Amino acid sequence: MVSLVTGTIGLIIAGLILFLIRKDRLHAHHGLGWIIVALGFALLGFSPGIIDRLAALLGIGYPPVLALTLAISLLVLKILLMDIERSRLELRNLRLIQRVAMLEADLKELQRNNPGDSG
Repeated sequence: MVSLVTGTIGLIIAGLILFLIRKDRLHAHHGLGWIIVALGFALLGFSPGIIDRLAALLGIGYPPVLALTLAISLLVLKILLMDIERSRLELRNLRLIQRVAMLEADLKELQRNNPGDSG
C-alpha cells in the first residue's frame, strides 16, 4: 500500500511540474530536474525493491540509509547550484545598476551642456 501511495504522489508531482512549466510558472530548465526527481519518486514508490537491491550490491546493511544519503546529497547539490545561480544573478544586477548609474551621469552631463535641447 505504501508503494502505491508513494508512486502516486510521484506521478502527481510530475504532473504538477508539467502544469507549472506549461503555464510559464517554472522555467523548463529548472523543471527538467524536478520532473526527474518526481519520476524517481514514482519509480521507487512503485518498485521499492530497487533501493534494497542497490544497497545489497553496495554492501549497505540497512537500505533506507542509502536512500536518505542519496536524498541529502541531492539536496546539498541543489542548494549549491541555487547559490551559484543566485551569485551570478547578483553580480549581473550589480553590473546593470552600475551601467544605469553611468548612463544617468552621462545624461545629466549632456543636459547641463545643452540646456535648451531638453524639452
